[in-house]
Amino acid sequence: MLSFDEFTGGLRQLGVEARRPVIVHSSLSAFGQVNGGADTLLRALLACFNTVLMPAFTYKTLITPESGPPNNGIVYGSGRDQNRMAEFFSSDMPVDPTIGVVAETLRRHPQAARSGHPILSFCGVNAGAALQGQTVSQPLQPIHALASVGGWALLLGVDHTSNTSIHYGELVAGRKQFIRWALTPQGILECPGWPGCSDGFQAIAPYLADVRRVAQVGSGLIQAFPLVGVVEAVIQAIAEDSQALLCNRPDCGRCNAVREHPLA
Repeated sequence: MLSFDEFTGGLRQLGVEARRPVIVHSSLSAFGQVNGGADTLLRALLACFNTVLMPAFTYKTLITPESGPPNNGIVYGSGRDQNRMAEFFSSDMPVDPTIGVVAETLRRHPQAARSGHPILSFCGVNAGAALQGQTVSQPLQPIHALASVGGWALLLGVDHTSNTSIHYGELVAGRKQFIRWALTPQGILECPGWPGCSDGFQAIAPYLADVRRVAQVGSGLIQAFPLVGVVEAVIQAIAEDSQALLCNRPDCGRCNAVREHPLA
């Protein structure tokens, strides 16, 4: 059973300075049995880094309208059942289970703050400036804020398909973004800047081989990447191939929309 000390040892093995802010994506189950579960992993992160940020996305708020702008990677009118089950966004809404239990544990941490985006919020400790910079039209601004001060992306037991910072790289590269809608107490809110599909993101790995740092903890792998390096790698990949990082699923509306109109 893995301990707090084993996680702190693995995180420090990466050689990322404690003063560097980190955005973390994690899968607790990838590490096997952990003494204390998600609380232990979060304590280790907060012991090793002064600023820890994670996605706190809330897909339960999504609404699919009957009509909308073209080439938007969505089938309008297809979400009637889901719309009936949609929930109003609130600041205490749990993080979507697909993001992972560690992110929900961070959201509930007494020192954590959360941004206000009704679908793509982030939460963090000592991350106030990054969180406050997010707007409805600029949902990935917290990643920009971390990148601008030398931040890092940490992948704990997950691969690049969970790496939200690649979405920010796509934005910087000029790749097409989308619009989604959220249910809020003030009504249905249009949310531009919705990113594309991440299923093809593992293809970025060769571009990041030279800047990758890695540590093994139990059965799980911890990887670290400088955010500036991630953005540069995405820009390079898309410059070499306009269809880079897109998935191969024939029914993927967003990737197909990017193929038709690559630029925003």
